[in-house]
Amino acid sequence: MSMDDVKTRGLVLLGCGKMGSAMLMGWLDGGLPASSVTVLAPRPSEWVKATGVNINTDLPDNPAVVLLAVKPQKMAEALPALTSLGNGSTVFLSVAAGLTLANYEDMLGADTPIVRAMPNTPAAVGRGITGIVGNAAVSAAQLDLADTLLQAVGQVVRLENEGQMRALTAVSGCGPAYVFHLIETMAAAGEKAGLSADLALQLARATVAGAGHLAENSEETPTQLRINVTSPNGVTAEALRVLMNEKDGFPPLLDRAIQAAMARDAELGQ
Repeated sequence: MSMDDVKTRGLVLLGCGKMGSAMLMGWLDGGLPASSVTVLAPRPSEWVKATGVNINTDLPDNPAVVLLAVKPQKMAEALPALTSLGNGSTVFLSVAAGLTLANYEDMLGADTPIVRAMPNTPAAVGRGITGIVGNAAVSAAQLDLADTLLQAVGQVVRLENEGQMRALTAVSGCGPAYVFHLIETMAAAGEKAGLSADLALQLARATVAGAGHLAENSEETPTQLRINVTSPNGVTAEALRVLMNEKDGFPPLLDRAIQAAMARDAELGQ
């Protein structure tokens, strides 16, 4: 199973919203011929139409991959059209939140190779991070292929078991929203402190983006980078005394947030 397999056997993309389109763009840029791709989508965008992929045509007989990128609540109505490809050598790769490997096995057949993936929204600009885990029917080569396909939108990590998906979702899946909220609250605090709204937002946005870039590209740990900014008894140290408070600072707050996200994920998975 390699990208050559995908070129010859084909790839089916079910759903082509933001995430599906971002991945499709990455694959086409990476050299996958448009003729190898079949997109199934009720309302394909003008961009998708212009790529030259097959849209809402007959399915290839034995595609290498079916990528499921519709919303979880749409899956039950969209998947029956593809059940003929279950229990075969086509690997199903799902980027829908919440649905388990067992859910897909129920819908497609227990011997169907299935890989569950959880990307996050920075995938839209090629800076995502995606966790993947396969069921018992997935071969090492198929998992490698899923990994390669998802690298089109950023980094990929492999989970040891499906149970870890819940924690990954709460950290990296939901995480961009936590960071956007940090930008919002930094900007609001800056405005309250006397800056114009535009300036406060520009400062907050650039600071978070720059610090994130530094954290990802520096040899030093985030802990060391934090220490580097903090002069003893200085201005930053005073702010951190509030933020790092073990009773009501960031550590207990973020822990509570992640626990709440995981609890909700468990409820939705019922």
